[in-house]
Amino acid sequence: MTEEAERKPARVVVADDQTVVREGIVMLLGLLPGIEVVGVAGDGEEAVRLVAEVAPDVVLMDLRMPRCDGVEATRRIRAEYPGTQVVVLTTYADDESLFPALAAGAHGYLTKDADGEEIVRAVHSVLSGDAGLSPSIQRRLLERLAETEVRQAAPPEAPDGLTVRETEVLLLIAEGLSNQEIGRRLHVSTATVKTHINNLFAKAGLKDRAQAVRYAYGKGLVRPPAG
Repeated sequence: MTEEAERKPARVVVADDQTVVREGIVMLLGLLPGIEVVGVAGDGEEAVRLVAEVAPDVVLMDLRMPRCDGVEATRRIRAEYPGTQVVVLTTYADDESLFPALAAGAHGYLTKDADGEEIVRAVHSVLSGDAGLSPSIQRRLLERLAETEVRQAAPPEAPDGLTVRETEVLLLIAEGLSNQEIGRRLHVSTATVKTHINNLFAKAGLKDRAQAVRYAYGKGLVRPPAG
């Protein structure tokens, strides 16, 4: 960035559906150097409209909002207004929140326990073309990369229309893991694991975990041990 760009405040829109949280973020940003709040939005639909109207440099985007959630709003903003960057600022750091947001085009991801210095750093990082990720999010991305390289669980085309995540769950069932253990391995809740299991059972016509194990072997997703 040039010296002139560094002196110019980053123009930011704050999108969060909780009024108290939104006002708190705006108040905090007002105390930070190099940040100018140019608009606030109560949901993703309003965030997209504001981007069209005021052309901010960055949107600080909550994820779970009514009408249009943060992931969809991020996707629309990055597709329609590529000059605006998105930094997610959310309570949630689970895989089911993190990876869809990054896939939608967010270049930054912070949790709401981030301090002012982290927010400023993330905003200016994305404006410089870098990623604005909190240390915990960076660690999770590295862990996910390592898991993918070691396990390479899902085939390019999963059988019976299973998603990548459903196939991952199936493979962990075949390893003998419980729902709680699968949740810890994938960094998701037990309820989310149960939903994936119900979906993959329905798609594959399975009734229980024993059938799921046989199915995984039968489809070549798991190989019998040698010897």
